[in-house]
Parts: sequence; structure tokens; C-alpha cells
Amino acid sequence: MKNLILTFCLLAAPLFLQSPLQAQSVSPAGAQCAALPAADFGSIIDAPTQVIAAKAVNAAGDVPAYCLVQGYIAPNVGFELRMPLSDWNGKFTHQGCGGFCGSLGHALACDGMVRRGYACIATDMGHTSTALDAKWAYNNLQGEVDFGFRATHVTTVAGKAIAAHFYGKAPRRAYFTGCSTGGRQGMVEAQRFPYDFDGIVSGAPVVDETGDSVVLMWAVKSLHDANGKPLLGSRELHVVHDAVIAQCDLNDGVKDGLIGDPHDCAFDPHSMACSSAGVKGSAGVKDSAAACISAVQADAIAKVYAGPRDSHGHAISIAHAFPGSELNWINNYVRDDDQPSVYMNFMTDMYRYMNFAPDPGPSWTISQFNWDSDYKRLANMEALYNGQNPDLRKFKAAGGKIIAYQGWADQSVLPGWVTDYYETVERTMGGRAATQDFFRLFTLPGVNHCVSGEGADQVDYLGYLDAWVEQGKAPDMLLAAHIKTDGSPLAAFLVRHPIDPATIERARLKYPKIEIVSPDSIYDVPCDIFAPCALGSSINADTLPRMKAKIIAGAANNQLATSEDGYRNLPYTAVARK
Repeated sequence: MKNLILTFCLLAAPLFLQSPLQAQSVSPAGAQCAALPAADFGSIIDAPTQVIAAKAVNAAGDVPAYCLVQGYIAPNVGFELRMPLSDWNGKFTHQGCGGFCGSLGHALACDGMVRRGYACIATDMGHTSTALDAKWAYNNLQGEVDFGFRATHVTTVAGKAIAAHFYGKAPRRAYFTGCSTGGRQGMVEAQRFPYDFDGIVSGAPVVDETGDSVVLMWAVKSLHDANGKPLLGSRELHVVHDAVIAQCDLNDGVKDGLIGDPHDCAFDPHSMACSSAGVKGSAGVKDSAAACISAVQADAIAKVYAGPRDSHGHAISIAHAFPGSELNWINNYVRDDDQPSVYMNFMTDMYRYMNFAPDPGPSWTISQFNWDSDYKRLANMEALYNGQNPDLRKFKAAGGKIIAYQGWADQSVLPGWVTDYYETVERTMGGRAATQDFFRLFTLPGVNHCVSGEGADQVDYLGYLDAWVEQGKAPDMLLAAHIKTDGSPLAAFLVRHPIDPATIERARLKYPKIEIVSPDSIYDVPCDIFAPCALGSSINADTLPRMKAKIIAGAANNQLATSEDGYRNLPYTAVARK
């Protein structure tokens, strides 16, 4: 659900429309591609499909030539499939969408997959809309079924069949990658269609679609007065955010401007309250030392941190926004110009057309939500959307793997949803070891919704997943980067992996004299001290002969692949003496 991906969808759709299927030189593979509309895919079991257009697209930049296929699965599920014309790696990927989906703009992310040799498909989830409006769902049960679970499955079935027809053999591996609604798509696939994918990357999954909407509506309500006027704005939120970081930055022992785990941040906004009506002075957004907020504003912020309550003060949700996410409330929860925020509009549409049965329609307003009873009415429609089933026995037995991730500063899909789900899976599947055999969750400090933020948000999730599935290399840790882009969510979402080390920004800015190298070549760099820092088993028979360091030191677990590696290449053997 959610804003970064939503923005991507809204921006990307025009780009797709500006890329018509142009006439190009035809290779044998290109001719085979152009013939796909004439093929009969109507007999695909559970997914009768029509290809309506197909054309070879020439190589451009680092994206090789590919076959671009457009079509639909009955009755209304649109899709776009991109298949490399040469050097196909035999693997198939499905790229998830965001928000309410409704377009194929997110298929642009398939360029990065094609560059790595994968065939890649994306779906509009069975309807046409922007990513921010839900009018398509008004009295449209088929559309809600498709959005809830069916579209992802039938698109995957159809995509595999088309790829098998085009290449003459079926994909040998299938992966899903997505965040937000895309993350929910992945979890629903593992739970309801456990044989579709060998591996799933699920980022910030909206495992409780209607439940998350309750939390977001509460946040919007809490930051406005009874007349719908904002109680505070971007200036106050910057000041509060600075105070949160000042108090909690060192909770993880590292002063880096990030909160390692917001569960350990017991920030009380009332500590900033004063008799002033708002922020004091003209210090601007960074001078929090000379600032305060009113008691009313402190109350509003505390309500957002606490999460939704009924009229008796009882919690009605397990999720809430964490300290450290305040900058993401700007425009999403509250605006400076008195206009409706992103989630005021988003939630209004969701409750008018998606969350209730029957739909109340266009006259419904947020003020009509009954905080004592209406959240209990959401189960009817949540049955279509929900991705919280912790029984993953079939998916595990089929050999499937899941990498889930969540930004701690996410304002859209609140982190508590996926952490609670993962812990429930552990209890259901027989404990941590039994769960981590196939499912691992990673949290990212300072990262917003899916991408962007003050933290390191760029990870080659597909690379880690593929290595786990193909080579049995379960990821104990992930290397993340904060890289230079043009600052837009679209640019952050479309970063190509593996990342060019020259684009990494945070370390370069802080330490301008350092040399940035790729993880694979770090062992060959002459240096005084090599500190593994959680690179598990990095000291082994293969890497030790390459080491140019005078000293190896660090606090990581399992630095040595084996106990014998502690004695390799040493000029003497140390003996403990009494």
C-alpha cells in the first residue's frame, strides 16, 4: 500500500505508454516473438490467456534485446512479459505491483531482470486504475478476488506457459519479487499457491490489508483536529525527528544518524512540550535544541506512536508507526497546505469501495468510522486479501524459500505486521531453526517504505534468493547500500543490481579518502586491519591466501568457516601457557 511504490506506478505508467511496439529488424527469435499472438493459449488450465501484441525490442544500454508480450487472462487480468531473445538463464520472475496496482508501469523493473537473463512478467491485478484510487472495486467482486489472490497466480501460470512455448522448454526456476502490495502478493502465493515459486522476495508485505488501513486512518485522524485541520506540520515533524535521533541513535552502539531497532527507543514527545503553540523561534528544521511543541501536538504524536484505540483506550491493532519515521508522515499523514494528505484520500477510497461488504459508496467519509465497532466488520473482505496464514508446510516441503524485509521507518506498511507474522510462523513451523531453513526476515534501520530514507535501502535480494535456492547459501546477513540517485522514489526503485560500487554515497561522503571496493574483492586489498563485521565464514581456505591485511579482527559470529582456519598461513602456532 504504499506511497513509494504508488508514486512509482503513477510515474511509470506514462513511460510505458510512450514506448509503443515499434518496427525493428527481425531476427529468427524476433520473428518467433512476433508470432505469439497467433498461438492458442486459451487452453491453459485455470488461466485462459490471449496474447494481443508481441514484438522484439532492440537492445538499449545495458538491457539486451527482448520479446515484449502484452495480453490478458480471462476475464480481466492484464499482463506484460519480457523474455530475453538470447542468453536466457532458464529462470522466470514475477515482479509485484504497489498500492491498488491497476497499471503495468511497474513492468519497467523487469528491465533489470532481463539484464540478468531472467524472463519477467507483471500484472495489473485485474483492473485499470491509478495506484491511489479504489473506484474500480465498487461492487466488483471479481476485481476484488483478482486483486486479493487470483491475478498473481493466473499471471504466473500464463507467463510460464508462454515462456515454455517461446523457448521450447519450461523455466527451471521461478521467483517472485515485490514490495508493499507486491510483498503481500508474495506471501499470499506462498500460503495459497505454494507450488508456483521456488523462491519469494517479500518486502514490507501488507499481510493484513484492511488492518493496515485502520492504522493509517488512525494516524491521519490523530494529526488533525475535529474540523480536519492539521495540528502540526513539516517544521514540527523535522524538529521531533531530530530529537528522536538525538535520543536513540546510540541504542545500537553506533552513532550513524539511524535507529538500529526502534523497539529500543522509548521517546516521549511530551518531553518536548512547552507553553508555546508550536515550534519556538526561527531556527528552521535542524535546530531542535531551541524548539518545542505544544501539549496538543505532543498528544497527537503520541497517539500515532501508540496505534489505534477504541473509545475505552483499548488497543485494536498490533501495528503502529515507530519513532524515527516522522519525516515520512509529511504529506502522507498531514500536509502544510491544509489539503488532504495521501492517506486521507487513499483510506477514504479504500473504505468507500473495498473494505466493507456491501460497499458504502462515494458518500462515506472518514468521520463516519466507528472506532468501537467498524474494525470488526472488516473480516468479510479481508478474507480475500489476507496474507497472514502461518502454516507454510506445503511451501517448505516443495523446497520454497522466502526472504522478507522491512524498513523500520516505514510509514505505510507498519513494521509490526511482518514481525508479528514472522514470529507466528516460527511458533507454527516448529521454532526458529525449522523456520529459518526456508524463511528469513531482515529489518533495515532508517529505511522508508520499500526504498529510500536515511538508511541503506539497496539490497540485491534476488541475488541472495537465487544463491539460496540454487546453491543452498542461506543468507545470514545482507549487504545493503545507500546510493546516489536523483532523489526520486522511481529512481530508487529502479536501481540495477548488482550495484556499481561507484554509486555508493554514504561512506564516500563521510570518509572522502576511502576506497570503495566490491565485497568479492575486499580480501585482495592491502590494509592494516581486516574486520569481518558479520561476514559469516569469510575467513576460510579460499580467502586466507588472498588476504593482504596485517591483522584480522572483528566481533562477528562465525568468522571462521572451520576451527582449522584459525591456524592457516600462520608462521607459528600460539600455545596457551599457565
